[in-house]
Amino acid sequence: MSRPVIHLEDISKLYRLGQVSTGTLAHDLNRWWHRVRGREDPYARIALDNDRTRKTSPGSAPSYAWALKNINFKVNQGDVVGIIGRNGAGKSTLLKILSRVTSPTSGRIRVKGRIASLLEVGTGFHQDLTGRENIYLNGAILGMGRREITRKLDAIVDFSGCAAYLDTPVKRYSSGMSVRLAFAVASHLDAEILVIDEVLAVGDGEFQKKCLGKMNDVASQGRTLLFVSHNMGLVSSLCKRAILLEEGGLRLDTGTSEAVLSYYTHGKGTPFHVRFDELNRRIGSNGGILLEGAVEDMSGKPCAEVDIRKPFQIRMRYRVEREASRAPFPNVHVTDNTGAYVFVSFPPGNEVGKTPGEYEAVCQIPGNLLNDGTYFIGLGLTFMDKGMQVAFLEKDALCVNLHDPLEETLDHERNGFSGTMPGTVRPSLDWQVRQQL
Repeated sequence: MSRPVIHLEDISKLYRLGQVSTGTLAHDLNRWWHRVRGREDPYARIALDNDRTRKTSPGSAPSYAWALKNINFKVNQGDVVGIIGRNGAGKSTLLKILSRVTSPTSGRIRVKGRIASLLEVGTGFHQDLTGRENIYLNGAILGMGRREITRKLDAIVDFSGCAAYLDTPVKRYSSGMSVRLAFAVASHLDAEILVIDEVLAVGDGEFQKKCLGKMNDVASQGRTLLFVSHNMGLVSSLCKRAILLEEGGLRLDTGTSEAVLSYYTHGKGTPFHVRFDELNRRIGSNGGILLEGAVEDMSGKPCAEVDIRKPFQIRMRYRVEREASRAPFPNVHVTDNTGAYVFVSFPPGNEVGKTPGEYEAVCQIPGNLLNDGTYFIGLGLTFMDKGMQVAFLEKDALCVNLHDPLEETLDHERNGFSGTMPGTVRPSLDWQVRQQL
């Protein structure tokens, strides 16, 4: 059984808006004395509501904001955990507390093992020193000895791809080169816990793949990884567990697919079954109105999650408001969690819907077609009698998670494969394997 290597108990972080200190030396000393004795900050007087848009005007009383509030969770050895949330949710503050860059206002944190952190581009770099000198400097900051750095220098330089610029001052580097070098140093530290913030967005696609491979290697070695990103595709492919933060609080600590779905759809009601006609929303013009949409299993029951092996259907209900010489075409637009199109489908040769009235269209999607992950479904209606006229196209009208039940099936049912597969689709195709005589 894995042992916890990170344990957070009621972690909160309070920031003062405007003036940094209390304003006087006496008050600063008083605050320090309270902190030494483990007592509450006497100058941290805040309202019950946390208004993050509030600003302190000159001469007014100081105001405060909770960056984190009562965060509790455990991370076991070998866990790969994604930390997600909107801008300002408290993700970076949480990582800074874990990395001991800043201390919490209240609460207790226990960490077992050495932590390697990559929180910001060029953290620990001196701009006037060369890349080689900064490798030694940054490695020392992360806790590596000189001999250890020397032993790993070739591997670090090879991974970063900055060999030609190794003896050039870092101030001449682009942001992409800086993050390559910083990640190379941090990832080669023999630390039990690796903490990565949203710095990989600076790198190009090839570098991101390289980093993803390195992080998978770290995870396969039984080390713990905490990964913050707004790229849900990276989080989904790397992590089995995700923590969703919202306005400084912990909203969800669950499987990655559930957390990602909640991240995308919070505040939009039920993402897999929407009655647009009951939301006082008129979606459509040019003779067509969208009334309802749903993701359903084959029995017609709305569902938020589907086994990738099983078929499911997309149902849309709409109203046609004008006569047409050719029936309009209902259509569905399926995109993945990066926004890339997977496919568009419509009923060819449709003859239903020439006269005004309410209609229902159902599109069936076979099992063993889409890969596991989060998918968004747009619903549209297009007239073709007087040229192409789009009555409505509601993008991301619905949302569904497809999951791979490999962990729930017996070994003989896995057909020799276990693990995450790359790509958007993973169709079950006909194969023939023969021995050549």
